[in-house]
Amino acid sequence: MPLRPALEVVHKLRHEQLREAIVVTTMGSAREWPKLGSPHPLDFQYLPSAMGHAPMLGLGLALARPEREVVAFNGDGGMLMGLGCLVTVVAAGAKNLTIIVLDNGLYEVTGGQATAGAAERATGGGSCDFAGVAQAAGFHTVGRFTTLADWQASAAEVIAKPGPRFVQLFAEPVGAEYHLPAPSPMAERIANFQAALGVV
Repeated sequence: MPLRPALEVVHKLRHEQLREAIVVTTMGSAREWPKLGSPHPLDFQYLPSAMGHAPMLGLGLALARPEREVVAFNGDGGMLMGLGCLVTVVAAGAKNLTIIVLDNGLYEVTGGQATAGAAERATGGGSCDFAGVAQAAGFHTVGRFTTLADWQASAAEVIAKPGPRFVQLFAEPVGAEYHLPAPSPMAERIANFQAALGVV
């Protein structure tokens, strides 16, 4: 499925059932999420190059603000760097966290190198079953979507189920547009995020 429409599904839910949710983006998702509309004060996208850190940033925010839902977007390359964090998420008991892995088989932001998890994909096989790993780690809700239509039809239901939740989306590479400008102005955005969370 194309990346931007896949993100738009969650962006639309941001105006419905995820109105007060915190959304964490890094790497490719941090590049595309701001293109979907005006910045939301609860968008946490200050570390665009923090490969692999989205789940733990999301977990920290979920534990600190249990009254809010937290959605953390991670790339498949980033997920490979920290598979152990899935066990940590479950052990922490965060029920308000959804991790969405955007699986395109590439380290796209760093130049388009194939990930080890996509090795079988190149020979006509499958790819790393992140959803299966999450299920084995103990996630209460797990989803795996290969088409945009299925994701659009199921996203609201999946995010409404008991957490923690894990979703693997098979996304198409963006291609030549992978270069990521740093978000700015940083100090103002961090201040707005802290204000939205009620941090003094």
